[in-house]
Amino acid sequence: MALPIRDQLKYWGIASMAALVILWFMGDVLLPFVLGSALAYFLDPVADRLESMGLSRAMATAVITIVAVLIFVIMALLVIPTLVAQAINLFEIAPDLTKRLSAFFVERFPSLLEEGSTLQSSITSIGTAVQERGGELLNTALSSAAGILNLIMLFVIVPVVAVYMLLDWDRMIAHIDTLLPRDHAHVIRRLAHDIDKTLASFIRGMGTVCLFLGTYYAISLMLVGLQFGLVVGFIAGLVTFIPYLGALIGGALAIGLALFQFWGDWVSIGMVGGIFVIGQVIEGNVLTPKLVGSSVGLHPVWLILALSVFGSLFGFVGMLVAVPVAAALGVVTRFAVEQYQLSLLYRGTEHQILPDEDAE
Repeated sequence: MALPIRDQLKYWGIASMAALVILWFMGDVLLPFVLGSALAYFLDPVADRLESMGLSRAMATAVITIVAVLIFVIMALLVIPTLVAQAINLFEIAPDLTKRLSAFFVERFPSLLEEGSTLQSSITSIGTAVQERGGELLNTALSSAAGILNLIMLFVIVPVVAVYMLLDWDRMIAHIDTLLPRDHAHVIRRLAHDIDKTLASFIRGMGTVCLFLGTYYAISLMLVGLQFGLVVGFIAGLVTFIPYLGALIGGALAIGLALFQFWGDWVSIGMVGGIFVIGQVIEGNVLTPKLVGSSVGLHPVWLILALSVFGSLFGFVGMLVAVPVAAALGVVTRFAVEQYQLSLLYRGTEHQILPDEDAE
């Protein structure tokens, strides 16, 4: 005899609360394991494809690991040092940029920025804050022994977790399936399939889009000669998963830097703007339709809300789990709405017909 619905809700509610408490108190400890699991989930289709080509799961995992190590070594030697150096330099010259911005407004709009005005003081304080806080944050993270140790541990634990998770992914999913409550196994499988479909479209698809656009922006801006082009491309690619935000932030930052660096050279400024226009055209017409699909079930507002709430509650780890949780809640909500529309509570006793019959 199955447990009553009330008891089932009580037990699942306790399990959910326990998971939130663990995430609250052990967020920093769980970070490498969350990242490793995310990498394994992202790479599982690649391993499945290699298996379909005749490789064993162990051999497929080994091939992926070797390729990932080569890519990491190349980035560690060529990209990461330049990225860190440009980021530090950008923070250091922030006050100079704000002074030049202030001078620009004073020259062309003298009434807006009078000496000692509130707007001028605000611009100056922003530049000083960016220099002090940003540079201090980077220097502290890179110079402190604890920061270096945590970084090393992150780079050691995450790959190990990812390799083991990738190696046992299919076996782990099959084992979890055997633990599902038998009365609800078919519903849970359906919801899990829908969640996986949403996550596959969003995380894997948008992850590939972010990587492609970040690389495109960084290389293109550096070829144009824009200072800090690598940092701008990295930032633009990183936030591309939120629709329009990546192009808005990256474009505003790149064009703002271009105005300071190339003032009077309108061709170079136009080329910087054109890079982001071309990037948006490629993303909207080629990358997103092919890799993500027309609908992933995650509205931008819902995504931003999830990132804000989980980020404020659980820090960086909360931001990492925000997208999967948002996708799961979205799927569960749509399922609940569907069940509600089929129930007597919605239809009453005089409209006992299915939704498909309404369309006819």
